[in-house]
Formats: sequence, structure tokens, C-alpha cells
Amino acid sequence: MKDIFCNRTLLIATKHGKERVLAPLLERALGVKCVTNTQFDTDSLGTFTREIERPDDPLATVRQKCLQAMALHQCDLAIASEGSFGTHPVYWYAPANEEILLLIDLQHGLEIAAQSLSLETNFAGKWLSSEAELWAFAKTVKFPSHGLVLREHPDKATIVYKGIDSPKQLLRRFWQIKKSQEAVYVETDMRAHYNPSRMHVIYQTGKQLLKKIASACPVCKMPGFDKVETKAGLPCEWCGLPTSDVQAFVYRCTHCQHTEERAFPFDRQWANPAYCYACNP
Repeated sequence: MKDIFCNRTLLIATKHGKERVLAPLLERALGVKCVTNTQFDTDSLGTFTREIERPDDPLATVRQKCLQAMALHQCDLAIASEGSFGTHPVYWYAPANEEILLLIDLQHGLEIAAQSLSLETNFAGKWLSSEAELWAFAKTVKFPSHGLVLREHPDKATIVYKGIDSPKQLLRRFWQIKKSQEAVYVETDMRAHYNPSRMHVIYQTGKQLLKKIASACPVCKMPGFDKVETKAGLPCEWCGLPTSDVQAFVYRCTHCQHTEERAFPFDRQWANPAYCYACNP
């Protein structure tokens, strides 16, 4: 499987230094030579600081990153990532980083994606009106190892200072905005080259992607045979009725579209009655 990638050039479509964690990982595992995007501006598809709103969902966006960068660089193998930040869907009180990493191989008709959701993020933003509040906030979000953004308003892109990573720079930008209004909006810079926490999540997502690449389709032998659906309905060991517990995983090949259902993925043929709607209503 590694042979289809070995000695090929892999374009990493990024302008924010993601090759620092992805290139060593991919070159070692796949035998590729990684190069970085030099012509395509990935910010044209959306920015975290909202000067350019992201028009599409994350998967469509990361696909466009790959395809547009490949067209400009005239290559057939590329990888890109797209991050999203917000409230965790389960731990609603905590911020989360969702990362999608996509590899597209036009030569073999492959599109392999990995996705991760992590609580390992400093994502935050706040109105601040004094230096004391500024330093307190900066400390909680790991400044200066993690960059900050200062702006006049969270919903306006008129005054936005990005990539702030020194105390002197932070104080200067703070007072530049503060002199004309009562408070300054401060937020974390979520671009990968200013955010080591996010960079680590991208690295972990890269390892997940390699696991998917290592999974070969039983029919065409191409990489990326992956789980695409989870089916509930494992029967209750007391009454035999379907439960919310997992009964099967569905796998699909992105190359030949071969689909396979694999029952009892956790080596259990009966569900705990605690998951049964009849025995534990």
C-alpha cells in the first residue's frame, strides 16, 4: 500500500506552518517528499479572524484547499487541514477544537479524511478594559507561547491586530485601540503557527489519517477502507429487544465504493439491559 505513495511529491496546502508537524510524519510513513504551498492563499477560503467568512462546511473547505493548491502547483497528491472552534457537543461548558485532515490522490482516485475533536485548546475571547484584565486573560490562554488577536469589536474586521506574541507588542496594540473606546476585544490566535495546542491536535489527526491509510480495501486493496456508519440495535440480554448499543459498523472504500458491514465490533452479541428501552425505560 505504501508503494502507491513512495517517492511521490506530496503538497501540504498551508500558509501557517503545518508542515512542521505533518511533513516528518508523512515522509516517514509513506515515503513521500513533502513540499509546501507557495502560490495558493488558503485564507481566501476563510479566516479565523473573520475578515473572510468561510462559505462552506469544513470538509468542503479542506477539499477546496487541496484541489485549488494542486491546480496551481500542477501536482496530483495533496493534503490539507481545516480547524473549527466552539463549544464541545458533550462537555458544553468547555471549548473544543475540531480538526479535519484530508488527503487527495488524483492519480488513484483516492480521498481519505481523518477527523478529531479535542478539548486541548485555549480558544477564548473577551472584552477587557484594563491592563490588569489583559495580563490576567493572557496568562489563562498561555500567552506568549500562544499568540493573541486584538480588535475593536468581535463582529467587525476594521481594526484587527493578529500574531501578537510578545508582552511589549500586546501592550502597544491594546492602547492603540483603547485610546478611542472603553474596552478592547481580545481573542486567541487560532492559526496553527501561533497556536502550539492546535498544532498538536493537527499532529494527532495526522496519526489517525495514517491509520486509515494503512487500512486496505479487501476488494481493490487500495488504502482508506474506513468506518462510515455506526448501527445501533444490539439485542438486550434480558428481553431480546433492540437497544441503543452498537450492533455493527459499516465500512466503505473511497476508491471502489465496496461496502461491508461488520457485526459485533466489541465482541458482544448481547447488550447490557441498562441500554434497553423496555427493561430500563
